Amino acid sequence: MRNFLSTIDWSREQLDGLLSLAMDLKQDPVQERLKGKSIALMFLNPSMRTRTSFDLGMQQLGGIAIVLQPGKDAWGVEFDPGAVMEGDAEEHIAEVAGVLSRYCDLIGLRAFPQFKDWSNDRQDKVIRSLAQHASVPVINMETIVHPCQELALMMTLKERFGDVQNRKFVLTWTWHPRPLNTAVANSALLIASKFGMDVTLLCPEEAYRLDSQFESAATRFSDQAGGSFQVSHDIEEAYSGADMVYAKSWGALPYYGRPDEEWELRKNYRHFMVTEDKMALTDNGLFSHCLPLRRNVKASDGVMDSEYCVVLDEAENRLHVQKAVMLNLLGL
Repeated sequence: MRNFLSTIDWSREQLDGLLSLAMDLKQDPVQERLKGKSIALMFLNPSMRTRTSFDLGMQQLGGIAIVLQPGKDAWGVEFDPGAVMEGDAEEHIAEVAGVLSRYCDLIGLRAFPQFKDWSNDRQDKVIRSLAQHASVPVINMETIVHPCQELALMMTLKERFGDVQNRKFVLTWTWHPRPLNTAVANSALLIASKFGMDVTLLCPEEAYRLDSQFESAATRFSDQAGGSFQVSHDIEEAYSGADMVYAKSWGALPYYGRPDEEWELRKNYRHFMVTEDKMALTDNGLFSHCLPLRRNVKASDGVMDSEYCVVLDEAENRLHVQKAVMLNLLGL
């Protein structure tokens, strides 16, 4: 049995296979290949694109999606092993995973980190606990990485560029009034480096660098694929000659769980918002973001409404890549 928890565990060839299948599904979206199959979608955090695309994707392939929100329309779940369950959670993931594995053919989980202790959250224990106790394949719908989002990103890049080898990919931190999850940034870094792009991580200062496990993986993947990876704090240098600008805001990890302290850094970097002037420095580059996006905070109206903005293409491609993942995990 194989899970889809992080693309770190998947080779470029395997990911290319998923993308090729997604391209085919985009041309022929309604099939019966998952007739009689089902997926349980567990959302511990809000969702619009992920929930819609998984639910619709399963329906388009003839299957059934069951949406669960533990703590709202399902019992709260305890994930820690050996926990004395005297809190709000009514059942343990061991039983949840066991029951859902008896009912369904796949389980998806969306569970953001707790924003208290990064040394704990960086281990991604929640989804790994689910995978440990499940007897069917598990799909990561965003934890500290967002592998479905990165597949949609790479599909969009391949549609626009064909071969992405050594294209300049700028992953830029952008402004937001509060610290957010690093998951999409981690995933963008992983997929761009694995496919041999020349990756620049642009962030305001060293405090906003990503976790070493992801930066180290990006260095390793770049070496293997003939691309490159560098970190920059210089906006003009980073944007110059870029083929792709991918924006995301995230919190400074040294201040993880301490938003008031982090604000003393964050308040100085409103100028990192993506604007038309910055995009003019690129080599007719594309712009994208995972959504949701606060206009004129993360990116200007001019950028969002431009012909080079491909955010809707990427959002659409979530549907196709997730169908490919479900088919692959079920061997269909």
